[in-house]
Amino acid sequence: MKISREIKTAILVILGIVLLIFGFNYLKGKNLLNASRTFYTTYENVEGLAISTPITISGLKVGKVQDITFTNDNSGNLLVELMVDSDYKFSKNSKAQLYEAGLIGGKAIAIIPAFDDAEIAKEGDFLEGSVKAGLSELVNQRLTPLQVKIEKMMVSADSLLTNLNDVFDAQTKSNLKNSIAGLNETINAFKTTSSSLNDLINSNEEKIDSTLTNFNAISLNLSKVTDSIANANLGQTIKDLQSTINNFDKILASVQSGDGSLGKLLKDEGLYNNLEGATKQLEELLQDMKLNPKRYVHFSLFGKKPKQYDADGNEIKEKN
Repeated sequence: MKISREIKTAILVILGIVLLIFGFNYLKGKNLLNASRTFYTTYENVEGLAISTPITISGLKVGKVQDITFTNDNSGNLLVELMVDSDYKFSKNSKAQLYEAGLIGGKAIAIIPAFDDAEIAKEGDFLEGSVKAGLSELVNQRLTPLQVKIEKMMVSADSLLTNLNDVFDAQTKSNLKNSIAGLNETINAFKTTSSSLNDLINSNEEKIDSTLTNFNAISLNLSKVTDSIANANLGQTIKDLQSTINNFDKILASVQSGDGSLGKLLKDEGLYNNLEGATKQLEELLQDMKLNPKRYVHFSLFGKKPKQYDADGNEIKEKN
């Protein structure tokens, strides 16, 4: 059978159209020869995510991002079309997690499969979108409070430096220099004194050794004395001393109450009056002996009788 030129031309045109459609879809990331599935998810922000970004399940690439557009609900959220080439089955409750592929690698999407009793995800289903904090976000979360603290510290340091500048005026700096100069002189004087003290110690080293030896001997003797005291029967001595003090207290109490000769001597007013009277008479007797010694001492070579006196001191004349 002979094929006409028109049929050949039609076949070529049809093949060209098919190749054009296949190539266009291939360039868009769709492979018409593979049984791919399309899913959708939404995010508030997809910064770093681009079309043809890989989609992974447990780290294995299973597809790529097909398209990114705004949703039709005027919420400002972004609709991401996911094309999954693998026939791996997972639940509708699975999540599409947006994460950082690296420090400079942009964003990628990982499907976190759920294996529950829910319905298996199929073509055109929506997966719940989630965002995993990346390294840069974690660093920003850590650095932001640190930045605030550093700013506060810088403000405090600036205030401190300002106050220091106010304190260290010209007069204060001059006083500080003078103080440092005086401290230097004091240190030099201390060095001189230390040198003199070293010379004194070196020149009297033998005397110092002798003094220390004597002190050691004294400490040994003192140790022996303390040992002797420790070995003495201090308890019995203290007991005897306490007994003596108690007896002395009894004697004082007896004297205070007027018992005994000493107590009567201290407490009996009659005895006191008698002693006072006797003392007065003795004083008068001594006074009279001083004024009239002839009344008490008589001396005669010729046997003359002594004169006699009455109680009032008058001479008694003999009657013839």
